[in-house]
Amino acid sequence: MRISLYDTTLRDGVQGEGITFSEDGKMRFVHLLDDLGIDFIEGGFAGSNPRDRRFFTALKRESLSHAKIVAFGLTRRADLTAGEDPQLADLLAAETEWVAIYGKCWMLHVQKVLGTTAETNLAMIADSIRYLREKGRQVLFDAEHFFDGYQDDPAYALKVVETAFAAGAAGIVLCDTNGGTLPHAIFTATQAACDRLPNCRIGIHTHNDTGMAVANAIEAVRGGARMVQGCINGYGERTGNADLVTIIPTLACKMGCSCIAPDRLATLRDVSLITHDLTNRRPDPQQPYVGQSAFSHKAGTHVNAVAKDPRTFEHIDPAVVGNSRHVLVSELSGVSNLRMKAQELGEDLSTKSREELRTLLERIKHQENLGYSYESADGSLKLLLHRALGDAASAFAFEGFRVIVEKRGPGEPCISEATIKVKVNDETALTAGEGSGPVDALNAALRRALTRFYPEINDMALTDYRVRILDPQQATRATTRVLIESGDATRQWGTVGVSENIIEASWQALLDSVEYLLLKEG
Repeated sequence: MRISLYDTTLRDGVQGEGITFSEDGKMRFVHLLDDLGIDFIEGGFAGSNPRDRRFFTALKRESLSHAKIVAFGLTRRADLTAGEDPQLADLLAAETEWVAIYGKCWMLHVQKVLGTTAETNLAMIADSIRYLREKGRQVLFDAEHFFDGYQDDPAYALKVVETAFAAGAAGIVLCDTNGGTLPHAIFTATQAACDRLPNCRIGIHTHNDTGMAVANAIEAVRGGARMVQGCINGYGERTGNADLVTIIPTLACKMGCSCIAPDRLATLRDVSLITHDLTNRRPDPQQPYVGQSAFSHKAGTHVNAVAKDPRTFEHIDPAVVGNSRHVLVSELSGVSNLRMKAQELGEDLSTKSREELRTLLERIKHQENLGYSYESADGSLKLLLHRALGDAASAFAFEGFRVIVEKRGPGEPCISEATIKVKVNDETALTAGEGSGPVDALNAALRRALTRFYPEINDMALTDYRVRILDPQQATRATTRVLIESGDATRQWGTVGVSENIIEASWQALLDSVEYLLLKEG
């Protein structure tokens, strides 16, 4: 069964709070989706703003291997003919082969929003589609609020989609615009539309207001829909649209549907991560299929079972979607966790006895009891294992630091200065650094001290800094956990520090981030 995929991230997705693309980012995103194998890419409202108009103009110069670009708009106004309506003119000006227009299926909207009659609404839909067809466009009709309309007046909702198809629409997309319809109702209404229009390609467009956008899209496919609309990473207005990143492998791996080429499925995690980068969003670690935690295992019994047969706790092979297994080491861990995690981090524990492994595991659990958490700090965990195994000496010896924070007057910024003393190969380096805060100053001083010995530190950047108060009832004496994310051109790693002093906790995490880089560089 072939299911067409329609992406609306550049139109519906960017209506989500905090979701924006640069103009260059939009174009990169289009090519990303084209490479993935998406059939239709909605470029935005054809005439809503100058940026979208420029984007459609720029798209004319682009060569795509698979995807069709779609310009989006609405039906003619009640008081204008199709030829007089400026929004339909904007759709034609976009010069795309495919256009999508939306019209009302719910009498609540027909009467209270459009302020017109049921008959006039049908005429607006039919006139608009016929006009666009006469101008040589392929038309998809978005049946807005179809499921709410079907619940209130099934006959009229079906009459709307029947009218659109009779006027020449190449496809009808049933929209759960409010996102409030439940899966069983989606199935029933979709099946009714497919029965009414057996020769029409029916699509589905769902929102996530009840947390069921993906489930609703799948139920629509079960009910006969052969096109699925959604957004990469579930972006969209309010709580978002159906997440195509979840829908695609569900269709392909669970339902046996044909939607993208099997070799492109393995790029899905990269598509998700790149899209987050293009929109400056942090990835959701628990995103199904592609999140960092999607194939993570923490409980010792689970890890032990996965080591024997991954099918025991993994519903698919993570490599199918470009992901990988991630073993967590924590207070819930057993020896199996430790072995698999060490292997994941490149540390060989095969020669260690079970007693030695238990001793090492107890050391990790002791650290976690103090407040350390290694689930997001693989860098610090690798260093802990490396030190415990006694494989090599540190790349440098830390001898001390001092931090000064100065405030000179009201309205003046704080000035932070750090002095650090380290020793490399019996040579002492004493350096100072300034920063916007004490941690920034420590980072500057440490890098200055070490870069003449290890120039690869210049390629490293701190990408995130998070603070967690572990015992807030202790007020200003509370224990603080600091997590730092670092990266270079090829990888990311996390490190952790814990102390009652936030500067000390930050220093531990900062020191580990540099030591991890130098360890990886050999």
